[in-house]
Amino acid sequence: MDNQKQRKVGKVVSTQMAATAVVSVDTFISHPIYGKKIRRTRRFLVHDPESKAGLNDIVTIEETRPLSKRKRWVVVDVKKAPELTDAIDDVLGDEEIITGAKSKG
Repeated sequence: MDNQKQRKVGKVVSTQMAATAVVSVDTFISHPIYGKKIRRTRRFLVHDPESKAGLNDIVTIEETRPLSKRKRWVVVDVKKAPELTDAIDDVLGDEEIITGAKSKG
């Protein structure tokens, strides 16, 4: 029998512990009577020995043997969060174009 380890994708919400990150994983379930989608959030303590994951990064985590009382997951892949400066430049660039169009009119 092939035991496949579970994998989940979540967002890093804390990196204040040594070799450990807290990852928030959102899942959506359907209400049993009304059918409305409901968001469920779980927080996992994840082993990150090289401290690759930073705050707000999107990470893939995988089940592993128990490493401590609450730590049973390990970081497999890290996708860096977009830089804040890039987002600010994009927003400011759009505002300058919009304000420039308004001042001409």
